[in-house]
Amino acid sequence: MRKTTASVVVLTASFALVGAACASNSSEGAGSTAAPTSASVAPTVETIDPGFITVGSCLDYAPFETVKGGEPVGFDIEMTDAIAAKLGYEGKVKWVKANFNTIFTAVANGQFDLVAAAVTATGDTGAERAQTVAFSNYYYDSLLSLSVNPTDSPDITSPDQLGSGDSVGVQKGSTGAQWAIDNLKPAGVEIRTFTSATDAFRDLSAGNVTGVINDQSSSYAIAESMTDVEVVAPIDTNEKYAFAFAPANTALVSAWNDGLQQVIDDGQYATIFDKYFPGTPVPEAYQAAA
Repeated sequence: MRKTTASVVVLTASFALVGAACASNSSEGAGSTAAPTSASVAPTVETIDPGFITVGSCLDYAPFETVKGGEPVGFDIEMTDAIAAKLGYEGKVKWVKANFNTIFTAVANGQFDLVAAAVTATGDTGAERAQTVAFSNYYYDSLLSLSVNPTDSPDITSPDQLGSGDSVGVQKGSTGAQWAIDNLKPAGVEIRTFTSATDAFRDLSAGNVTGVINDQSSSYAIAESMTDVEVVAPIDTNEKYAFAFAPANTALVSAWNDGLQQVIDDGQYATIFDKYFPGTPVPEAYQAAA
């Protein structure tokens, strides 16, 4: 998919690093443009800022959403832009940086129209979040993973090998944190929480934790930029990502689902997926109908 250049509307000198979802309690808006469509479409839903779609995210969770050169980029960014264009908001997406641990109450309270932040909507965590927000249809299938420092822990290749005396870093409020609490804490593993997944990986690189439990795709992206960090084991928890909305905003949820299906059916999804996950087959659920 061809993507026009994004522009920063309100952006501080630098973004604080955060992961598996989001950053500090401060919010800064960043504008992003959507992929051009073949014809102009009139807006089909009302939004909190008329003429724009306002989206909450952490903007520092590669490859889903991050900022490069002052521009928001990533799989979630391009998916949001493409869907917004289907709803008549081409080039009219505003990004608001938010804390992942409070992002669901924020969207429920009308601070933005939706959340696009690698949000798991399945399992016990999804059910708990669904008490606060409404979810769109799924748009991405995810695994958790274990990462280690191969210099300090060359023999650890599975979460089953972790026990008393070991520690793992997790992002606060994430499904990785809950999995570690449920599965590793009973074995005596110390669970250390971080506001940012990136900070957890920094401690791993420095030898301060034994491992990190985090979403697999993000873990690979973070590991590429760090020394002494290696993703060693997938953890299949059948997680699926969805966009999150205020529960009362049923019209936007319905329209967003329609736009998502159009993006899948016209092949844009496959193009975006191949860009960020090259060599990985597009899951059948997200393939265009034959």
